[in-house]
Amino acid sequence: MKNTPKIKIGIVAVSRDCFPESLSVTRRKNLVRAYKAKYDETEIYECPVCIVESEIHMLQALEDIKREGCNALCVYLGNFGPEIAETMLAKQFDGPKMFIAAAEETSADGGLVQGRGDAYCGMLNASYNLHLRGVKAYIPEYPVGTADECADMIHEFLPVAKAIYAVRNLKIISFGPRPTNFLACNAPIQQLYHLGAEIEENSELDLFESFNHHAGDSRIPDVAADMRKELGAGNKKPEILEKLAQYELTLLDWVEAHKGSREFVAIAGKCWPAFQTQFGFVPCYVNSRLTGMGIPVSCEVDIYGALSEFIGTIISDDVVTLLDINNTVPKDLYDEDIRDKYSYAQTDTFMGFHCGNTCSRKLAFCEMRNQMIMARSLPEEVTNGTLEGDIAPGDITFFRLQSTSDAKLRAYVAQGEILPVASRSFGSIGVFAIPEMKRFYRHVLIEKNYPHHGAVAFGHYGKALYEVFKMLGVELSEIDYNQPRTERYIGENPF
Repeated sequence: MKNTPKIKIGIVAVSRDCFPESLSVTRRKNLVRAYKAKYDETEIYECPVCIVESEIHMLQALEDIKREGCNALCVYLGNFGPEIAETMLAKQFDGPKMFIAAAEETSADGGLVQGRGDAYCGMLNASYNLHLRGVKAYIPEYPVGTADECADMIHEFLPVAKAIYAVRNLKIISFGPRPTNFLACNAPIQQLYHLGAEIEENSELDLFESFNHHAGDSRIPDVAADMRKELGAGNKKPEILEKLAQYELTLLDWVEAHKGSREFVAIAGKCWPAFQTQFGFVPCYVNSRLTGMGIPVSCEVDIYGALSEFIGTIISDDVVTLLDINNTVPKDLYDEDIRDKYSYAQTDTFMGFHCGNTCSRKLAFCEMRNQMIMARSLPEEVTNGTLEGDIAPGDITFFRLQSTSDAKLRAYVAQGEILPVASRSFGSIGVFAIPEMKRFYRHVLIEKNYPHHGAVAFGHYGKALYEVFKMLGVELSEIDYNQPRTERYIGENPF
């Protein structure tokens, strides 16, 4: 995937001056050895300059990991650790950071007498001082472990670090205001700045001008040929491919010309109501192709939808999609294909849909078609460009990061699956099943005023997403999930 960062985690061991420094040195080396044995050794860097015991050591370590190109930090308590120096290091390091601590070993030199590190205790002081300094750091669910266990913790931190780094180096490019009568996808931009993301809002007229300047572009035949290859037998609208190729090149060139100081880009695109009549097509298929390249493109100028897709792309290192939480599963379809085959109630199921923006690699089958809803009121020939097909079955995570109309961050995460059940419908669509969806729909999506768009990652990534939302500053009370029956939502009627 392009448009994603490469993370290099600097591992800095710390030691309280009244504890043996050699304990932290040995444990750091064991940790690094364990990581390299299990994972990609280019993902980490062992800081050899010093064991941090003082502010001077902190500055030496900071300079070293910066010089080595580290963009994430792991502070490793090989023993109790100096809470001032270690948390100053975290505060001064400009990037995602984590804290972990060494478990005791009776086999260590000195056993539980001279070789006892007390890092279990030191982690408490570290967390307290992080709070005093206002530093957000990732601390695993149980942050104390053996070398092997700590290696796993660092590896689990990797996608979280990637997402935090990427958001802080992201530019979201939008085109046009939301379609009329479409207040749901509101996008107060203040929180984007608080997250560290940049936003560039453009007129759709600017985009149309750029599209027209790409007429006759010498690259169009090659892009159209690539589209034909991707679509195969599903190429039902061959007459529109050159225009779609022209539009794809317009967006890609715009990204390169407008990226500016940022490393990464996501797009919130316009697709109706005037888009079709002026451009002569709908952009759904092109959106799917850019998203497949790692440049998420949301529909209907959904800025926080684009941001959510981007986070999902980084965490999963895979294609994502943006779908309407769209329609119920009919009772006869449920009875025929789901009831006796899966342990889901009918109210656990729903259909996720969009006109045709899901990457072909995530569809069970696909065809290029026209946008049926728009074709009800427009000439069919200007509504060509959707990629229709049932979304491939498998595990999914449905999620969204959103700013409310009064600029407060909220997020939800729900894991489930797409069932191998024919949709019998149109568009990019799938039959989704999320445990306790009925209650989640009412007491999270409706109660907390979420828009109808949700981002979909293809796999279970709830744990990493939850940690990312925490580190991005979403209050814990505002990160929701599909609660089991035994847990009551705040607004849920107990009777």
